[in-house]
Amino acid sequence: MPKINLFTKIIALIVLILVPILLLYFYSNRTSADLLEQELNKSNTNQLVFFQNQVNAVIDTMAIWPDLLIQDPDISALRDIFTYQHELELSTITQIKRIQTKLAIQQNSSNWASSLHIYSPVLQRDISDSDVRMYSADELRARLKPGWQVRQTDGGGSKRYVFSRFAVTPYSSTLEPGSSSLVIEIQFESSNIADMLDKFKNGGSREPVYYHPDEGTIYNRSANRVKTDQVISLIEQKPIQELESRMVALDDGDYLVNMVKSEAIGWYLIDYLPITEIMKPLELTKRWFYYSVAALLLLCLIAAYLLYAQVQVPIKRLVQAFQKLKNGDYSYRIKPRGHSEFTFLYTRFNLMVAQIQELFETVYLEKIHVREAKLKQLQSQINPHFFYNCFSFISSMAKLENYKPVVAMSHHLSNYYRYTTRQERELVTLKDEVDFVTSYLEIQHMRISRLDYSVRIPADMLQLSVPPLVLQPLVENAVIHGIEASMDASGIVITGEWDEKGARLVVEDDGRGMESGDMLALQRKMREQMDEQMGCGLWNVHQRMHLRYRGQAGLSFATSPHGGLKVTLCWLPA
Repeated sequence: MPKINLFTKIIALIVLILVPILLLYFYSNRTSADLLEQELNKSNTNQLVFFQNQVNAVIDTMAIWPDLLIQDPDISALRDIFTYQHELELSTITQIKRIQTKLAIQQNSSNWASSLHIYSPVLQRDISDSDVRMYSADELRARLKPGWQVRQTDGGGSKRYVFSRFAVTPYSSTLEPGSSSLVIEIQFESSNIADMLDKFKNGGSREPVYYHPDEGTIYNRSANRVKTDQVISLIEQKPIQELESRMVALDDGDYLVNMVKSEAIGWYLIDYLPITEIMKPLELTKRWFYYSVAALLLLCLIAAYLLYAQVQVPIKRLVQAFQKLKNGDYSYRIKPRGHSEFTFLYTRFNLMVAQIQELFETVYLEKIHVREAKLKQLQSQINPHFFYNCFSFISSMAKLENYKPVVAMSHHLSNYYRYTTRQERELVTLKDEVDFVTSYLEIQHMRISRLDYSVRIPADMLQLSVPPLVLQPLVENAVIHGIEASMDASGIVITGEWDEKGARLVVEDDGRGMESGDMLALQRKMREQMDEQMGCGLWNVHQRMHLRYRGQAGLSFATSPHGGLKVTLCWLPA
């Protein structure tokens, strides 16, 4: 079990002192915040209920107007008219004038803008305070329902609502509108509610609105409608109670939402307040407390640092140095500082590491020489056995006095010899390797007339450096085991591409291919030591690429879409 150092002990002591203070303050601050939130919620709910009662009182007062007016003698006298009058008689006109005066007086008795309508089914007239007009009985019958009704009207680009309530005589005709002898309707627009919402808001941070899930929203005139719609969409996610409070989170902070349902019209009065602004003084106090604790902690750390710098840091540097030595970094040295006891330890450590590094470099250099010799041995094992066939082809063409193929074969063969004899270079460009393979394929094309090939390698890939003779064995394998082994085979495709693991060269043929079991066995042999039964060409390429690039570099085998074998050479360029 590792020992706890002195600096850790000092820091732990500081933490043990400060943590209880922080926890106690956090608890106190959380309790205060909860209490403030509860009181705010209670106060806002009470204000909302009081305002809702005011609105309900006005609406309830207006709701009884039709019931009162229907008892008025002039209005009730309309029920005694039993015949339809196309042109109203003078007595009827005089009676209607008196009724209009009473309607105007009744409407002006409230601060809300409203309108009263009296419908006489016999006269087929709609009587208001300023007009007498015909009306559609079917339209009235469709709207004639008990309680308050709501319908939308065009408000110049914004939604406006008209609230209406009916009183009929006799009362039983509510269920059978066709039998009613008199209908009185009271109407008021949502602008009256918006006016009261503006007074309730009074320039504060609250945002009162009226909302009905089936109808829509009545905003105060200075409302932030986008934010209000966001709040409503959040509270719609679960059913709304008649009296409820919720917390909702928007992009700019948390909001306290209070909701009260109107018993008169069934709409919800919704108000929301930003908790962040209300809690700002509390947050400011908490921030200053944290600043004070941070300052105290800083002073404690400075005091601890004086001891830490004198003892803990030198020991830590020595431990880090041994850790780097353990990880194989023998070039690391500790720079001595001052003239303390640690300076002597640092000097002895540097001397010891220098001796170890010298020993390891000597051994590593020998390993490099062995590896380079192995690479050159692998390169030299590539056997150009097809040269005999080339010379036989030249001899045959010369006997036939067909000198053009002789010249072409000699040209490509000289390029082939020139490239294979340049063994002094460890790396060549991929372009040189492709040119060499092209000469090889041209030679094979002269021998095998059905052979057709294509090379598709990106220009940026041709500039990569690779070990020599890594592509030719793959192509030679495709020619011998793919094209020559099958009379129906003729095509070889060489493709270069990039992927997330590095560069890839793909050689495919349309020969008879290999069974999946044989491919797995061949893939396994690439990682084993070469024996007498194994061909050296592909194994040489795999081993050379793996020794140089490590990782996943080497060969892999698969079935080609063309029908033959697909050999992929991948590596991560340096």
